[in-house]
Amino acid sequence: MIDLQEILAKMNLNQKINYDKVMMKMVATWQKNELRPKILLHSCCAPCSTTTLERLTEFADVTVYFANSNIHPRTEYQRREYVQQKFIHDFNEKTENNVQFLAAPYKPQEYFQAVRGLEKEPEGGDRCRACFDYRLDMVAKKAVELGFDYFGSALTISPHKNSQVINAVGIEVQSFYDVNYLPSDFKKGNGYRRSVEMCKEYDIYRQCYCGCIFAAKQQGIDLSQTRREALEFMKDKDGATEFAGILFKIDGKEV
Repeated sequence: MIDLQEILAKMNLNQKINYDKVMMKMVATWQKNELRPKILLHSCCAPCSTTTLERLTEFADVTVYFANSNIHPRTEYQRREYVQQKFIHDFNEKTENNVQFLAAPYKPQEYFQAVRGLEKEPEGGDRCRACFDYRLDMVAKKAVELGFDYFGSALTISPHKNSQVINAVGIEVQSFYDVNYLPSDFKKGNGYRRSVEMCKEYDIYRQCYCGCIFAAKQQGIDLSQTRREALEFMKDKDGATEFAGILFKIDGKEV
């Protein structure tokens, strides 16, 4: 597999790095060597995974890892998880891909511990960086555990997220684990616009806040209403049962 550090060592790190070009250099090498790597992709929601999966499945086998204990309230977490599962199911049916799905346990107290002392930071500040680190660390650890070649994140598709920061965190996390980080900037090449188109195409719920209680309060989100709407949405729904075919398995057994 390709070590990202080897590519970065040849670049001028004093300038803003185009991580999309870095990823495509890696892709070119995979294709030249007829490799199809296994990628564990962190996704915070279905909208962020749309065109991200559309691109990645052209050259890699992808499993989506829904590891987002930052999402509040729990009912909203459950709604986003369900919508993520449904999109993967529908995407596979439409494109004949075999994207799989894996979810981390919902442990909001771990998230609160990770951002303790940063509660009043503005959106996009140090609290977000700590959140990226918390989640990408989980993804890297799970990627090692399950034998993936790379770990990465769909977060870079959002115009509200700093891809330079996300990639810097991913590169730092890579140094602690025996797995490679996949750099990205999925908003490049009209990626975000394509994600909006795909949300309409697949009739995907698009949330109005990133997920955490701190951002929601700063934006004036009515969390009581969010909770009621999520409860109503989730009536008679069970993603694990409805979309059992996408669940990640090893030797035919669910992990």
